[in-house]
Amino acid sequence: MNSHDLVIVGAGLSGMRAALEGAKAGIDVAIITKIHPLRSHSCAAQGGINAAINPEDSRESHAFDTVKGADYIGDEDAIDLMCQEAPECILEMDAMGTPFSRFEGGIIAQRAFGGASFDRTCYAADRTGQVLLHTLWEQLVKAGVKVYEEVSIFKVAADKEGHIVGVVCYDMKTGEVFPVRSRGLLMATGGYGRVYISNTNATTNTGDGMALAMRAGVPLGDMEFVQFHPTGLLTTGVLVTEGARGEGGILINSEGERFMGRYAPKKKELASRDVVARAEQTEIMEGRGVNGAILLDLRHLGAEKIMERLPQIRELAMDLEGVDPILAPIPIRPTVHYSMGGIRTDKWGEAPVPGLFSAGEAACVSVHGANRLGGNSLLDTIVFGKITGRYASEKLAKEKGKAFRDFPMEAVEEVKGEIETLKKRKNSGLRPVQLHEKMATAMNLHCAVFRTPESLKTIEGMIPEWRDGYEKVHLDDKSTVFNVDLLRAWELRNLIDLAECIVRGAVARTESRGAHSRTDFKDRDDANWRKHTISKWDPAKKQVVLSYEDVRTVDNPKYKPMDRTY
Repeated sequence: MNSHDLVIVGAGLSGMRAALEGAKAGIDVAIITKIHPLRSHSCAAQGGINAAINPEDSRESHAFDTVKGADYIGDEDAIDLMCQEAPECILEMDAMGTPFSRFEGGIIAQRAFGGASFDRTCYAADRTGQVLLHTLWEQLVKAGVKVYEEVSIFKVAADKEGHIVGVVCYDMKTGEVFPVRSRGLLMATGGYGRVYISNTNATTNTGDGMALAMRAGVPLGDMEFVQFHPTGLLTTGVLVTEGARGEGGILINSEGERFMGRYAPKKKELASRDVVARAEQTEIMEGRGVNGAILLDLRHLGAEKIMERLPQIRELAMDLEGVDPILAPIPIRPTVHYSMGGIRTDKWGEAPVPGLFSAGEAACVSVHGANRLGGNSLLDTIVFGKITGRYASEKLAKEKGKAFRDFPMEAVEEVKGEIETLKKRKNSGLRPVQLHEKMATAMNLHCAVFRTPESLKTIEGMIPEWRDGYEKVHLDDKSTVFNVDLLRAWELRNLIDLAECIVRGAVARTESRGAHSRTDFKDRDDANWRKHTISKWDPAKKQVVLSYEDVRTVDNPKYKPMDRTY
C-alpha cells in the first residue's frame, strides 16, 4: 500500500506551499491532484496579493481592514496571524524568484484594492497567481516531492476510532481504484464555484475536499457565505481582476452614470466586494443595466497603461466579449467567485477530527468571515499553506518510525462497488451534466446576491429532487481509462452536498452579513448571529445538519463591531 507521513490533496498554491514545508521537515510528503499542478486554479488569480511591506503601511492596519471586510465574523486570532506573517511570506516568494512588477528603484509594486485603507496589493501585471504557482512548482520539483497526477480522491477514510487515515483514489489514466495511507491528510482542494452555473472558476472547482471530508465526519464552517465578484465577463463569467478598478477603472450604468458614489461615497469602486456586487445588482434590477450587465470603463487609463498593467484583461475582453477596453467599456456582472466557507480549522489549519488539516480556499480558518477582501485569497494560500504545512509536519515528524494506523480496505471495495453501480445503471434519460446544469442554474436564480424568502423556500424544496436525481443519473461512457463522465458524476454528488450546506445555512441565518444578503432581514444582527454556522453530514438522516460556534476574538477594542461603511 502507498503510505506517506503527510498526504496533501490539491496542487495549487496552498498545497504546494505546504508540501515544501513537509520536504523541509524531512518527512515523507506526497501530493494528489486531479490535474497537472500548473493547471491548478490558483493560476487564474489575477490582481495581486496583500502585505504591509511599505514602511508607511502597518500589519495592524491590514488586520483591521480584514476584520471589517469580514463583517466581524472572521476569527481574529487567525486574521492577526495572517497579517503579521504576510510581509515575510511575500519576501520569501520574491527570494524564490517570483517576478513581481516593480516600481522605479526596484521595490515590489503595489496597487489599490477594494476595502483597503492603503495600497498594499503586490502584483505581477494581471497574472499574479500564475507567476506564484510557477515559482512554487520549480521549488517542488527541486525538492523531489512525489505527485500523484490526474488522480482524484473518491473517499476520505477513517479508522474505527474516527482518526483520518488516508484516501481512496481513482486514477484517470488507468481506471485503477487504490488506497493512499497517511499519518496526516491535508486538504488543499480549493473552492466550489461550480455549485453555480455562472462563476469565475475552472471546471475542476467542485469542492471535493470539503464534501468528502464532511462525509467522513469533519465539520464545515460558514458555507452560506459565497462571494460574488463584481466583475465577471457578461457572457462567460470569466474573471476581470479587481486590479482593473485598482488602476482607476470605473463602473457606469446605462445612463452613463458613475453610480458607485451613491452606494460607497468614499471608496466608490473600491468598496468591499459584497458592497459593489449588491450595488451592481441593484442597478440592473432597477433597469439601469445594459442587457443584464454593468459597464467597466478603462478607456481613460490610456492604451499604454492598459497594455502594461492589464494585458490579460484586454485579451480576455477582446476574445470573449469582442470588446477592446482601450476603445469601449467591458460588459460585466456579479459572478460567483470564492467560497468563504470550508473545512473548519483552528488558526494552525488543524480540523477537530484527528488526522485532518486544511489550508487555502478549502479551509475555513476563518480569515475571510462573511466577505473576503481582494488580494487576501492569494495571501491566505501562501501564509496558511506555509503555517499549516509546517505545523502538520512538525506534529507528524514525532510519529516517524511508528506503525501506520490500519486502513479500512472495505472503503476501497465500497468505492469500487459504487463505480460499478453507476456504470451498470440503465439509460434513465438523465445524464450527470444535465442534473448539474439544473442544480447550478437554480442556485444562481434562488441563492445569489440577494436572497428572498420566496427564493430560499424554492431552492430548499429542490434539494430532495437533486438527491433523487443523482440516484438515477446514468453514464454514457462505460470505459475504464480517462472516463470523464464517471468523474463528473462523482463530482456532482460533492456539489449537491455543498449546495445543501449553502442553502440550509442561508435559510437559517436570519440576518444580512457580508455576502449573505436577505431581503426580509436587511440588517446585521450581532446579538444573535455573530457566530459561525457549522455544517455536518448526518449519515442516518442522509442530510446536512447545522450547529453554531462562537467567533474567536482577541479582545482588541479596534475590532469591536461597527457600521461597515466605505
